[in-house]
Amino acid sequence: MPITITIRQNGPLLISAADAEGLRLVDHEGTEVPLPGPGKAVALCRCGASTKKPFCDGTHSRIGFKGAEDARALFDAARDEPPGKNTVGG
Repeated sequence: MPITITIRQNGPLLISAADAEGLRLVDHEGTEVPLPGPGKAVALCRCGASTKKPFCDGTHSRIGFKGAEDARALFDAARDEPPGKNTVGG
C-alpha cells in the first residue's frame, strides 16, 4: 500500500501515524533517522528553520514561512505592481 505524504499549506510534510508504520527515513549518507515513535504521525520540516530537523517543530508559523504556492502568488503580485511601489531603493 502506498504511503501518503500530505503537503500542509505553509507547513510541514505530514505522514499519518498509520503510514509512518511502514516508513524508513535515511539521511544523505544512508544512516537511518529514528522516527518519533510507534503510533505517531511524522511531520517533516519544509521551512528549513526547525531546530529538530528533519522534523517540524512549528517554527514555520513563527517565521511566516510561505509554501511554494503562497510564495509564488506573493512574488507575482509584487512583480505586477507599478515601479517604485514596495521595492527596495525604488
